[in-house]
Amino acid sequence: MMTFNQAVQTCLKKKYLNFDDRARRSEYWWFALFGWGVSIALSVLDNLLFNNASNYGIFSTIWGMAILLPYLGVGVRRLHDLDKSGWWLLISLIPIIGVIVLIFWFVQQGTRGQNRFGADPLN
Repeated sequence: MMTFNQAVQTCLKKKYLNFDDRARRSEYWWFALFGWGVSIALSVLDNLLFNNASNYGIFSTIWGMAILLPYLGVGVRRLHDLDKSGWWLLISLIPIIGVIVLIFWFVQQGTRGQNRFGADPLN
């Protein structure tokens, strides 16, 4: 199992633009928690400093742009671990249903052993 720090370092340093490999559940969920946590903190900061009630303050916007590619990358790698094409990430564009389907997939255990996207990340 990957720790919080390992997941963040993997997604931001080692695999920032990697859309090819596989990602464990722990890598995806720890990185998602990190991204959501920083987003919430920056939204609060934007609101306090700039009295901005919307979620589109300067700090939140910069963070969103910086985290977009690694977040997409870990999502694609997570789908690869399930032996699904990364293009399935586009299902999130379907309101409510798409996100529910992705959450259901992302909590599933990945394919054991080698699949068409590479070696099992648990080995």
